Amino acid sequence: MQRPKHRLIEGLTYIFPLLLLDLTLIKKYASVSVHEMALSGNYDLSSVTKTIHGTFLAPTLHNFTLSSPLQTRRALPIEPPTSRELALQLISSLFVYDTLFFFFHLTLHHPKFASIHSQHHNHREINPQITNQLDIVERLGLVLLANFSLNIIGSHVLTRTMFVLIFVWLLVDIHSGMDLPWGYDKILPEGWASGSKRHSLHHRVGNRYYAPFFNWWDDA
Repeated sequence: MQRPKHRLIEGLTYIFPLLLLDLTLIKKYASVSVHEMALSGNYDLSSVTKTIHGTFLAPTLHNFTLSSPLQTRRALPIEPPTSRELALQLISSLFVYDTLFFFFHLTLHHPKFASIHSQHHNHREINPQITNQLDIVERLGLVLLANFSLNIIGSHVLTRTMFVLIFVWLLVDIHSGMDLPWGYDKILPEGWASGSKRHSLHHRVGNRYYAPFFNWWDDA
């Protein structure tokens, strides 16, 4: 177990790069007009078409001024998603993330990039704290891939909020080191999910089971 001082340093290391991105980039959500995005980013609407693109694939810096030194406003969609849209967006984003992270994770196990990922495998026994034992490059990769998975399918803000809760639960579950009877791999049909048992084996041998949540890419 880590001491409080180490946890504080780890927390600051984790939060700082994400906070920097959060306070400097305009947030671009589906079903929000470019004009609303521009207002949230402190831009003059007369120059919005030249300055801001509605797609998240084209990041836009906040227009920093003395009156608005940081990006703190959010232009949010007015209409909530239906329950069907919410469920489909959550399932789709998790599938997309699982695919993207499989290839990212596979790359990190290549000898050229092994030093980045070695911190995550530096332990005697897997336990929930290993979830957050990451190099800053891997940490940013994990978060940015999750963000991309939500953005690419146009997820609603409510979907994004629920995704974070499910995402963290799944990450802690697979790093728990416990094969619990109520684990998500027991809830889903047999053979669909990797679960903590399979991910623990990955941490022991390191040459198989790279997908975080599901089995399809590893079994392909």
